[in-house]
Amino acid sequence: MNILVLGSGGREHAISWALAKSPQCDNLYVAPGNGGTSAIATNVAGLSAESGQDVLAFAQEHAIEMVVIGPEAPLVAGVADVLREAGIAVFGPNAQGAQLEGSKTYSKRFMEANNIPTARYKSFTDADEARAFCEELGAPLVVKADGLAAGKGVIVADTLEVALEAVDSCFSGSFGEAGQTVVVEEMLTGPECSLLAFVSNGKAFCMAPAQDHKRAFDGDLGPNTGGMGVYSPVPIVTKEEMATMYDVMETAAAATAKDPFTFDYRGCLYGGFMLTPDGPQVLEFNARFGDPETQVVLPRLQGDLVDIMYAVAQGRPEDIKLSWSDKWAVSVVLASEGYPGSYEKGKVILGVSEAEALDDVIVFHAGTAVNEDGELITAGGRVLNVVALGDTFEQAREQAYRACDLINFEGKQFRTDIGKKALQGRSAWE
Repeated sequence: MNILVLGSGGREHAISWALAKSPQCDNLYVAPGNGGTSAIATNVAGLSAESGQDVLAFAQEHAIEMVVIGPEAPLVAGVADVLREAGIAVFGPNAQGAQLEGSKTYSKRFMEANNIPTARYKSFTDADEARAFCEELGAPLVVKADGLAAGKGVIVADTLEVALEAVDSCFSGSFGEAGQTVVVEEMLTGPECSLLAFVSNGKAFCMAPAQDHKRAFDGDLGPNTGGMGVYSPVPIVTKEEMATMYDVMETAAAATAKDPFTFDYRGCLYGGFMLTPDGPQVLEFNARFGDPETQVVLPRLQGDLVDIMYAVAQGRPEDIKLSWSDKWAVSVVLASEGYPGSYEKGKVILGVSEAEALDDVIVFHAGTAVNEDGELITAGGRVLNVVALGDTFEQAREQAYRACDLINFEGKQFRTDIGKKALQGRSAWE
């Protein structure tokens, strides 16, 4: 089977890595790909991943039998719609389904309509009204740009002053069109947990849970990022909480296949949960695999990802079978100096092969490229996802950091406390 993966990050490298292991994968293309995908697939430069017609033309020219859409932007742009209409199997929801991520207002209304537990909120197109609601609720608050903002449109405001500044920032154009509508919601408390599910024809097949670390610095300090580290499974989650999260994901999947929503949802649904004292509540839905959650979930998947994704894409939920390794997986993100703010690119990266020579270590590339001299260089804010598997949480965590120490580039930045709270138990979040 010829397969095309759209995207350039660590998520797409992890997906490509898993697909490439399948004996059914004949030719694998990644557009545009990165320095890591180039070793296992053919990178495709210059293809506009958000243009359905461009992707379709490439797919037809290269006899592509399945397209896997990694990032959210091509989904919201309707790339899946164009490809399906032409008869090509696509892993990813249609544009309407992608609005679960593309519009936070739409997503919240979807949750309300289906009795999915989530924080109290209001949506605004007027800055003064948004500011007034912030003052009515009082801090702490969460202010969100309604549209896609590359993972940076969510401001956790511990004080009213920060909340009001966040509202002004959104409406002043800091997030472009994404911030012209703003969602203000109460801040939920507790540890977070991500649960991804393969969704096809209204059926959800939940994956292993994972816990991301959003803040930039140790101790959960600093600005929110796209994710600085992650692990799976999540030891602090109780059986009751897992049952609730499973029920939420199944409810959401079923709702995509019935009025008034009726999406063509064949792909991954990401549920971001807060484990509150009142039970799990949904922080957000994403319409694709999480990043960096994918980098610890897929290494624990037992089975052929090509089989699973193709069954999802063709609407054959009865053929989806999942099983998971008992291994623990921990991933630490190595980032460029200055991330999530401004940073320099082009720094030479050394030591990746030495890190991967360690037992049970995989290095997924997130923001890398290969220069004209054949050197691996930094090309993004999040540069590498260093993943280690182990028989215990402690073993996986220690091996991940051992691998991190072997990799070097100028300005290397990473958190040293990924997973530490989980080792301390639930009390660490109180």
